[in-house]
Amino acid sequence: MANRVRLDQILESLEVTNTLEGLQEIIERVRDLFAIDHMMYHWVDSAGDHYYFGTYSQAWIDRYQDKNYVRVDPVIAGCFQRFHPVDWKRLDWSGKPARAFLDDALEHGVGNQGYSVPIRGPNGQFALFTTSHNCSDEIWEKFTEKRSRDLILMAHFFNRKALEFETERAPEQSRALSPREIDAMTLLAMGHSRAQVAETLEISEHTLRVYIESSRHKLGAQNTTHAIAQAMARGLIVV
Repeated sequence: MANRVRLDQILESLEVTNTLEGLQEIIERVRDLFAIDHMMYHWVDSAGDHYYFGTYSQAWIDRYQDKNYVRVDPVIAGCFQRFHPVDWKRLDWSGKPARAFLDDALEHGVGNQGYSVPIRGPNGQFALFTTSHNCSDEIWEKFTEKRSRDLILMAHFFNRKALEFETERAPEQSRALSPREIDAMTLLAMGHSRAQVAETLEISEHTLRVYIESSRHKLGAQNTTHAIAQAMARGLIVV
């Protein structure tokens, strides 16, 4: 419960942050809360500009750019083809360039385990929220099993904040739903049952119904399915 309270406090800080420096400080706090080696957020906006913040070393970031590793990085290729979170073990590391890239990443402390959440937003925006750590397969499996829903929510929280840097994005769109309403609609859009959503958000199903009905009213939707479709069409949630 203490971790949940701390996470809620961090998310409250995230809501009022409006600088890259603030996002950097918050992602470091989340990394420490989850007790892992690294968290990284990278997105490409509708104009093609790249932004990132996270805990990889500057030496690795420089190395990645100098070597143009984006061309051979299996995480980028794998996530661009998927809409759901990806454990790095499920990616194709068999090619010689991919193996050389992995060896270099390990030497720079990236970690032998990873979990990435791909996110697509309005106007061609693409984002990637990644956690990585150095540990055994067994420990990593337990971590992702316990934390996957939190990581997905964190990815969407950071993405909502990152979208505020989109110069062509109408500011009122990101405020049409409350943070809790967006959480609920995002999880429902991902196929979670109402019971699973309530459990993840640590609220009652009655409270969840209030969020759903409020979202439906704000979006002018006839039912929950219509509300989810409207929220996705407006870029309020991305799955």
